[in-house]
Amino acid sequence: MEDSTTPSSKHNIDHVHRIINSNRYKSPSRTICSDRFIPTRSDSNFALINLSPSEDTSKAYNTLLRTALFGPDAPVTPNKRTPNIFRYKTETRRSMHSLSPFTFHDDPLPGCAPHHTPLKPPRRVPLSPFKVLDAPALQDDFYLNLVDWSFNNVLAVALGNSVYLWNASSSKVTKLCELGMDDCVCSVSWAQRGTYLAVGTNSGKVQIWDASQCKTIRTMEGHRLRVGTLAWSSSLLSSGSRDKIIYQRDIRAQEDFVSKLSGHKSEVCGLKWSYDNRELASGGNDNRLLVWNQHSTQPILKYCEHTAAVKAIAWSPHVHGLLASGGGTADRCIRFWNTTTNSQLNCIDTGSQVCNLVWSKNVNEMVSTHGYSQNQIIVWRYPTMSKLATLTGHTYRVLYLALSPDGQTIVTGAGDETLRFWNVFPSRKSQNTDSEIGASSFGRTIIR
Repeated sequence: MEDSTTPSSKHNIDHVHRIINSNRYKSPSRTICSDRFIPTRSDSNFALINLSPSEDTSKAYNTLLRTALFGPDAPVTPNKRTPNIFRYKTETRRSMHSLSPFTFHDDPLPGCAPHHTPLKPPRRVPLSPFKVLDAPALQDDFYLNLVDWSFNNVLAVALGNSVYLWNASSSKVTKLCELGMDDCVCSVSWAQRGTYLAVGTNSGKVQIWDASQCKTIRTMEGHRLRVGTLAWSSSLLSSGSRDKIIYQRDIRAQEDFVSKLSGHKSEVCGLKWSYDNRELASGGNDNRLLVWNQHSTQPILKYCEHTAAVKAIAWSPHVHGLLASGGGTADRCIRFWNTTTNSQLNCIDTGSQVCNLVWSKNVNEMVSTHGYSQNQIIVWRYPTMSKLATLTGHTYRVLYLALSPDGQTIVTGAGDETLRFWNVFPSRKSQNTDSEIGASSFGRTIIR
């Protein structure tokens, strides 16, 4: 039987069949490739992304298309849903944090960026001393320096006219020397290495003792009044006196002193050599802070900003040329200086007389001790000068301060005739306060 359809109508019928069987039809001429995939909208959960497609418009379009292809009486076939790998599934929704390789403990604001790792909490400084020593006859005199801690872990303390040695490792107490009834000890200072201890007296003499043998090595003169401060630089010993003079003494030389430094107009009460032994800082009751070099007999720098006596002096072991100084009752300030550029860096009003300063060797922190009126001890973080701790317990001015050789412990002395030991700095190797020495009290004993 002959086909009665025209070529044009036959072409249209073939086209309709191709559309109907599009899932099975493949073009004979070429393979269709595409780099795009648009997921079926009907399978997408638009509520999760805040979109609301019009379902009515979609149904109307499908009805018109079915009528055009199959006629008005075409049956409605069920919708065969095919999987859509890009569909948002409510049941599989997960937190953004669950996709992160990091762990987050809380999510106060859903949808926000992941939190940063919390800051490390501040280091805990024990607020009580772990040991207290009774020190009868420890003088209440701002201008004296009666306590020092040696490289060999031995504490020297001047009580009246005597010097006692307390071995921090064994707690053994040794009486080093006793001056005559008409004299008293005004300062003590250990050499940077070895067992030599310098002793300054009220009569103006300076004695050198070998602590290992409890024997005096030599006695040097020159000062007319008491020697209240001493500082070592290798074999060179500097002594400051109420006679306003600083003598430089080389213990290897036969002479009592090798040079004389004049610059202060009142008693010299503070001396400190820089860690590189190139500069000497001196403070006096004339409210001046002076800086000298190894060869000068006149100060190379003069700072006159303090308004009270300058006893507290400390060089930073971390930054070259960084010097800190503290003023007395009428001043109460800690000032920081850059001796390289000859400039003042900062000034902090502490609220109390500044008696001593010491820098930590292990971290960039420092301790100050105070007198009128709060008698406190403050641990500072530098350079922010935020307070890590305020320690109290002394009932008199905290006039004396020394740092242990390991850099973790300080000892403080006051006119209340006690020496108190505090853990204030972390060790050089570990920042863990739980492993620091002195976590428990060792009781109260007497130094003589």
